[in-house]
Amino acid sequence: MSKQLPEIDPDLAAWIGRQKMFFVATAPLSPEGHVNVSPKGGESFRILGPMEAVYQDYTGSGAETAAHVRENGRIVIMFCAFEGPPRIVRLHGRGTLITAEHPRFGEFAGMFPAHPGTRAFLHVKVSRVSSSCGYSVPLYDFRGHRDTLERWAAERGPEKLKVYRSEKNRRSIDGLPALDTD
Repeated sequence: MSKQLPEIDPDLAAWIGRQKMFFVATAPLSPEGHVNVSPKGGESFRILGPMEAVYQDYTGSGAETAAHVRENGRIVIMFCAFEGPPRIVRLHGRGTLITAEHPRFGEFAGMFPAHPGTRAFLHVKVSRVSSSCGYSVPLYDFRGHRDTLERWAAERGPEKLKVYRSEKNRRSIDGLPALDTD
């Protein structure tokens, strides 16, 4: 059984900051729609306050998270300790998609290393913080961040990325609007 925490305190924020990977889960409102879980990594997550976070959303082959958040806002972010003592932390909340046209885009962009694959930010107002044991999560040795996406995006450049996003990120697999790419 998980333990509900009152907020993301400084110790928890520091632990989250040390994690090399996290998972984002969302779902559409339709019971026939597909639930989505996406792994994330890099220097792409920031705690903004006791009940607020943001992560850098990179160009990908789909845009399920963006579509689900636009439709209903529901999101959960999960961190697992793959080294050190076992621990799982979940941040449940409501997300807002922050695209380049949004007034806060520049503010959030300034919090992260520049990345040519950045397509948006996901701002999360956290409504529930919980922790569980993680006893069954295996131990892994971190070897480094991949640079494949960064190289891929840099090789294409802004115009080809715009075309790619228009083709691949406009709608979810269930047909929901995801990213406006015009």
